Amino acid sequence: MNRHAHIIHGFKATLVARAIYMISSALLMLILARYLLDPDGYGALYWAIGILSVVQLVADLGLGKSAARYFSEYREKDPGQLPHLIRSTVAFKIVLLTVVTSVLLVSHEWLAAVLGDPEVAPFLAAGALYIVAFSFSSFSQIAFQGFNHLVYSAIIQAISGLARLVFVVAFVVLGAGALGALFGYAVGYAIAAAVGLTVLYLEFYAEHEPADEYEPGLSRRLAEYSVPLTATRSANVIDKRIDVVLVGVFLTPAAVAFYTLGKQISDFVLAPAESLGFTISPNFGEQKAAGQLEQARQIYETSLTNVLLLYIPATVGLVIVAEPFVTMVFGDDYAGAVPVLQVLALFVILQAITNLTSDSLDYLGRARSRAIAKGGTSVANFGLNLALIPTIGVVGAAIATVATHTVYVAVNLYIVHSELSLRLERLGRSIGRICAITGVMAVAVLLVMPLISNFVMLVGAIGLGALTWSVLAVTTGMIDVQEVRSVIT
Repeated sequence: MNRHAHIIHGFKATLVARAIYMISSALLMLILARYLLDPDGYGALYWAIGILSVVQLVADLGLGKSAARYFSEYREKDPGQLPHLIRSTVAFKIVLLTVVTSVLLVSHEWLAAVLGDPEVAPFLAAGALYIVAFSFSSFSQIAFQGFNHLVYSAIIQAISGLARLVFVVAFVVLGAGALGALFGYAVGYAIAAAVGLTVLYLEFYAEHEPADEYEPGLSRRLAEYSVPLTATRSANVIDKRIDVVLVGVFLTPAAVAFYTLGKQISDFVLAPAESLGFTISPNFGEQKAAGQLEQARQIYETSLTNVLLLYIPATVGLVIVAEPFVTMVFGDDYAGAVPVLQVLALFVILQAITNLTSDSLDYLGRARSRAIAKGGTSVANFGLNLALIPTIGVVGAAIATVATHTVYVAVNLYIVHSELSLRLERLGRSIGRICAITGVMAVAVLLVMPLISNFVMLVGAIGLGALTWSVLAVTTGMIDVQEVRSVIT
């Protein structure tokens, strides 16, 4: 299979799995928000998950991504080192998880008191299980990415999404409430982790004959490369989770629910870009090692253009239909999420570019540069959240996210340009055409907005926008129908 076909195959597998994961997540969000939990319960659940995600940083560090980098390198260079690398990584993770979960179990009541809500203590205690399960589930996905076996990553992701849906709903229906939902998350991730680690052992550990000697210094380099990745991951968590924690500290559980709902909807829109970035990133490391930067540039430019063609119109459409969408799907109780979603729609474009770019920089060996950029903008994000949440509420958290992420994306693109010498004039012309298509699409949707009075008409308005976009994208040559057909089939 040539590289182009390999990328398409991996992208389709990842996209299908991501679709399963996001559909199951959408169903979970809808069932919990509309039928099983009120805004306070919904907010309490996701505030706890936000806190646990911060704790998870210490439990994982950057070991998963660091291991994936060395898996990618040594599967070609010296496969006999792979069993040693896998053993080292798992051993490091077990030590870290033991320490972190032990501390969490001992101090969960104290931490809840510090955060100003003693009622979150049971969630933090149960969070020890959540952290272990999530850690190994995500590690197996990243490890398979490093081996460039994206179908396995896709399978683990799909399993985690479906298992979460089943067990979260089951535990809440049985009367366990928001705390039961957290246990459901833990069980879902545990099932995915068990499958992932089993495949990792059978297909990649047992299949390779270990080298007689572990390469001197390799385990040290594995740990050292995790340092900048830890910094980047910490910054990612600050961007994606600390705002949820601060909203819970300064405001109410219902405010957390509004903010979380807005972020979850924007995450669903981002699934294709995340799948594409996850798929193409290992190829950059391989092409750089082979000196094929021209091919790497072409892949990145094509991917960036396609991502912007999808997400600039999607962002504008999301701003236009946010109010009827939220109130008709989730109910009037969640109307407070509308302004949050409208601001975070701008974040969708930024995060789409980030999903395409960030992993690629790691495989290009620029993890340290990205870590510095991410660290700086994340500190700024934290400061803006502290300033804006108490003054203008949940919308302030969304504004802080968009403002700081804009800077981060600009730096990422500059680093990619320094590595690949992007053809900026050509990209600029493509973006101009995309904006023109978006403008026509927006006018079409705005014309029918006054007619929307029920969910069917809302779907019709969204369909009109999608039809207008697709016709214009094809007629202007931005989409090649034959190429799309070949990818699908």
